[in-house]
Amino acid sequence: MRNLITDVPGLRVGHASDATVASGTTVVIFDEPAVAAVDIRGGGPATRETALLNPARTVDMIDAVTLSGGSAFGLDAPGGVQGWLAEHGRGFAIGDVRVPIVAGAAMFDLLNGGDKKWGRFSPYRDLGHAAAEAATGAAGLDFTLGNTGAGLGATTVSLKGGLGSASAVTPSGIHVGAIVIVNAVGSATIGSGPHFWAAPFEVGDEFGGRGFPSPMPADALIPRMKGGENATVRENTTIALVATDAALTKAEANRLAVMAQTGMARAIYPVHAPLDGDVVFAASTGKQQLPDGFERLLAVTELGTIAANVLARAVARGVYEAQALPFADAQPAWRDRFA
Repeated sequence: MRNLITDVPGLRVGHASDATVASGTTVVIFDEPAVAAVDIRGGGPATRETALLNPARTVDMIDAVTLSGGSAFGLDAPGGVQGWLAEHGRGFAIGDVRVPIVAGAAMFDLLNGGDKKWGRFSPYRDLGHAAAEAATGAAGLDFTLGNTGAGLGATTVSLKGGLGSASAVTPSGIHVGAIVIVNAVGSATIGSGPHFWAAPFEVGDEFGGRGFPSPMPADALIPRMKGGENATVRENTTIALVATDAALTKAEANRLAVMAQTGMARAIYPVHAPLDGDVVFAASTGKQQLPDGFERLLAVTELGTIAANVLARAVARGVYEAQALPFADAQPAWRDRFA
């Protein structure tokens, strides 16, 4: 087990970033088309192909999910991934034509100190294509956390954000994993200290092993938002994908995404605000069958519960592993302050 979303058989992950722009793109490419759904809770999402993921829509399978920086500019990244997939013969077949189906979401990192004066076209289409190429081979299974890919430009209220991932296995042997870009309006840590809201779900010392503070600090429940009184809708959004190798229907994948949002609420405070664009995709690679009848409902409930736990852990890992950007007034990393 890598403790990454790539512990789920049937998918690979690629990243591309631009240090000058201080932004990047991350893509999850499925070995074969995967059943997928989405749950959107934030007030200001930037998304692509999310309407298609509604259980009532015709197309059941997608080829990839893209998580990107760049706000609405970052929605060019799925086009680059789509181009790479088309070059490799992937896509929804209509006659002798194939159309790759790539869902995606982007978060706002345009004020983090990087040079965003890129001219007529943003770099995100090229970053998407490069991330897809990087997902091939062994590199698509093992990756670092923190400032990787789309996590490069991420921030939280007081600490550098980043890319996080985690995984788990159910007692019956089904794999569940999460990958997340933590760019929250709120905080992944409690008050002004080093302890993570996700502490009860930590496995080993994957994000420091500090547990909850005792006693809880007096300011623990005071909502703190990025920018303080000057907080804006432009600076936020946490975007994620949870995946499993259980064979799910589109409606069951939707329920998985809904339940996984609980993990975001356990790990970020406050969350799902008008200032956020929080999005959770869910995908099934369909490698393992679930039972029928009432037992199936119990199995989906178990998957959703574990997906929430895994996503909470991934959020904390994204902040724990991040590094400060090399710009004046850049936010400190968790390790700069507390390691």
